[in-house]
Amino acid sequence: MNQELFEQGLQTRREVLGAEYVDAALAGADELTRPLQEFVTQYAWGEIWNRPGLDRRTRSLLNLAMLTALNRPHELRLHLRGALRNGATKEEIREVLMQSAIYCGVPAAMDSFRVAREVFKEAAA
Repeated sequence: MNQELFEQGLQTRREVLGAEYVDAALAGADELTRPLQEFVTQYAWGEIWNRPGLDRRTRSLLNLAMLTALNRPHELRLHLRGALRNGATKEEIREVLMQSAIYCGVPAAMDSFRVAREVFKEAAA
């Protein structure tokens, strides 16, 4: 494991998803899941999220579209919160989900809108 990339990834992951969530995910890792947590932190968050060329807001919006396409509501919920932290507006998120309806299918987008509504209510509370 590249410790420097892991530490960079850990910082970015905490900033986007929230330290409480990330710390709980790492603390809950066991012999089976620890390698995946390390892999994701080092490569996804350390390497990819810190590449030049796209800002975090743009990366978040892309993730929302991809997670809609893959129909992954748990990850979508996390990345909706991250998108808001990264400066995406509710209107931008709505437009990403509308675009996803055309290219990923209406049922996938409907599920994503349901999750987004819940996340927006939580964020407003």
